[in-house]
Order: sequence, then C-alpha cells, then structure tokens
Amino acid sequence: MNENSDFQRVERPETDAQTRAIHRVADAVHRVNEAVQRAVADGISVELVRVSRHHNGAGAWGDQIVPTIRDVSQDK
Repeated sequence: MNENSDFQRVERPETDAQTRAIHRVADAVHRVNEAVQRAVADGISVELVRVSRHHNGAGAWGDQIVPTIRDVSQDK
C-alpha cells in the first residue's frame, strides 16, 4: 500500500490454540453450509450423517460426518 491510500492494515489479535481451533471449525461449517445450499439449489438433496466420533483421550471429542446425496432430478 502506498502512503496515499485510505486503507490500513489491521493486525489480527493474538488468540490461543483453542480459540483458533473453534474459528477453523466455524469457518469450515460455514463453507459446508454454503455448499449444501448451492447443491440444493441445483436439485440435489444432501444429508450429513455422523460416521464416527474422534476422541483425544482426555475427554474432548468431535463428530465426523460424510454427506449422503440424492439427485432428485433422477426421480422424475
């Protein structure tokens, strides 16, 4: 950027590892939701199904999912 620009760089605040992990998951879920909306708009039915649960051995866990897809245009 040059000195005549109205834009300035804004530094991201320092966050801990857990906060960064939460943001990564939230961002990924947002992208998945957008992809599901686009697929539905194109005539595809999408269901997200839990296929496993990941454990860290210290009490934390997370669901892992896969999409099941049905092309409703094939039903016609």
